[in-house]
Amino acid sequence: MKIIDLSKTIEYRKNDPFFMKIKVKHKSHKSAKWLIRFLGFPFKMPFGLPFNLFPKNFTGWADDSIQKMGVHASTHIDAPWHYSPTCDGKPAKTIDQVPLDWCFGEGIVIDMKHKKDFEAITVNDISSFLEREKIELKPGMIVLIKTGRDKLYDNGTLDFYTKGTGMSAEATSWLIDKGIKVMGID
Repeated sequence: MKIIDLSKTIEYRKNDPFFMKIKVKHKSHKSAKWLIRFLGFPFKMPFGLPFNLFPKNFTGWADDSIQKMGVHASTHIDAPWHYSPTCDGKPAKTIDQVPLDWCFGEGIVIDMKHKKDFEAITVNDISSFLEREKIELKPGMIVLIKTGRDKLYDNGTLDFYTKGTGMSAEATSWLIDKGIKVMGID
């Protein structure tokens, strides 16, 4: 089995647009030392851990926290709730309700790098690719659409988010009707 890693590094990039900015706060070793002492982390002791339990020159553990991160700042999955409050007449799943098994399984990558910016990916585009590559869709598969626009982000193109192509509504419905459980696009 081949595993395709879709993750994008969580990092601050000064040229990212506001909706993709990530803010990480780094806490020093020194501040963590006192936090450990007074809060008793990780053992939840009522008065904290005495310093003599740690090596002589122990300065504490550094800690980081993500202060701000928009959903489009990194690799993400849009829950059904993102699109509508209902799905098939029932409340749509929020991100914390999406089953983990939706995120892995047999899948294919459909190459649509030839599509021009703002030219929709159609049912014909997808079915032609499947026919040419002799690939058969099966219910429960994951379909990933490769447009090649990820390279614009990777190479520092400042207006990367203003470029690209996307799925037509008909192509999306067609894949859903084929039983595809998750669709992704770069």
